[in-house]
Amino acid sequence: MSLKDEFATRNFSIYGQWLGILSMILCFALGIANLFNLVHFLLIIFAIIALVSCFVILFIEVPLLLRICPTSASFDAAIRKVSTNYMRAATYAVMAIIQWASISVTASSLIAAAVVLTFTALCYTAAGVKGQAFVGSKTLGGAGVAQMIV
Repeated sequence: MSLKDEFATRNFSIYGQWLGILSMILCFALGIANLFNLVHFLLIIFAIIALVSCFVILFIEVPLLLRICPTSASFDAAIRKVSTNYMRAATYAVMAIIQWASISVTASSLIAAAVVLTFTALCYTAAGVKGQAFVGSKTLGGAGVAQMIV
């Protein structure tokens, strides 16, 4: 199944997974960019949270990494709990709320990360409401790719 075929399935969990990858890229880039803010100390804290979110998203959305990266058993268990559409929606919603809270310090580029995290949470929520089962993108290591490595 190609990427085009995956998007044609109209499964919101696929849309959420790819928006999650976009969220990861934005959290990484904007987290680093806002680390160098010399005026607002609290914004630096939100930038660090964005960087941490980036790596959490990476392990949530690319399941293959749990097998090849040396992580603790407790971290693996915590990431594996985020397996349903509703749990993913809740996780992204919490990350989005934290980034939306950065507006209370000052308007910054972290708003872009908050917007994409919100859309990701909405996609996973829509998948859950429609009763669509979570379907991992084959491009990102879903649908049996992880089992081929073992």
